[in-house]
Amino acid sequence: MAEIVNLRLVKKRKAKEAKDKAAAENRILYGRTKVEKQYEREANCKITRFLDDHRLEKRAVPEAEVSDPDGK
Repeated sequence: MAEIVNLRLVKKRKAKEAKDKAAAENRILYGRTKVEKQYEREANCKITRFLDDHRLEKRAVPEAEVSDPDGK
């Protein structure tokens, strides 16, 4: 004889597996620590500052950018 399957439970199990798979992918993509985020932010700021300082033609910088370079 064939095994009796409760379709409601199979549907719930399949939805849970899909949700777990999506959560695992999101942890890989977005799961960074606070220190990692801060390091990346500082590195981007350093790169931007370097490029702006070595620009051949200086651009006019608004007063707001000059007074608070960290954005805090």
